[in-house]
This record gives sequence, C-alpha cells and structure tokens, in this order.
Amino acid sequence: MDFPYLTRFQPVLLSLFRFITGLLLFQYGVAKLFKFPALPMFAKVELLSLYGVAGTLELVLGGLLMIGLFSRLSAFILSGEMAFAYFIGHMFRGDTPVFLPLLNRGTEAILFCFACLYLAAAGGGPVSADAAMGKK
Repeated sequence: MDFPYLTRFQPVLLSLFRFITGLLLFQYGVAKLFKFPALPMFAKVELLSLYGVAGTLELVLGGLLMIGLFSRLSAFILSGEMAFAYFIGHMFRGDTPVFLPLLNRGTEAILFCFACLYLAAAGGGPVSADAAMGKK
C-alpha cells in the first residue's frame, strides 16, 4: 500500500529525524561530562576515560547533527561509536557474553548505531547547515 501524499514530507522528516537523533545523543554527552542531569551511572565519569571520550563525541558530534553541519561524517563516526559501545559496554560487559539486547540493555546503542548509519547514507536533509551551504 502506497501513501503518495506522505511522500512530500519525506525530506523535512529526514531533517527532523537528524535533529532528534543529534539531540538525544547530545543529552548523553551533557549527562556524562557536565553531570546534568545527575545520573548514578555517569557520576564518576572522567574526561580521559572511555565514557569521557564517548561523552565528548556525543556532545560535539550530536551538536553538529542537531544543526546539520558535517552531517554525514558526524553520523558515520557516531554510528561506529555506538557499535563499539554495544559490544564493549553491553554485550561483553561481564565474564560471559550476553547476546540478547533485551538482556544486556543494548537496545538504545543498536538503534543509535543504525539511525546514525542511515543518516550517514541519507545526509542531513533540506533543513540543515549543510544544505544552506550547498553541500551534499
């Protein structure tokens, strides 16, 4: 079944998807680096730790995604970070690997990984700094 009247919204929805994905990643960076909101799991994050590097990537590249600047490159790097986060922080956290995302709490990392991978391929959409500057 086709919905041709919805197709006209696809470019703008791509830009909205890019913005929301960037905003959600940006919030993780803020929580890890600035302790806002104060979450127990990010209470002891140091800047030069894996969490600190991840927080820096999420803060900077999530911000770039929000405004749509260097969207493809930012999304590609974030996709790799989320794949790394899944395998290191979720799947292989304990002594034995836990493969099911529902059991290892890795669902968000997988979703972010593939959302960013899609954005790396699709670009930032028409409402972005890249589009305003004439980049693809």
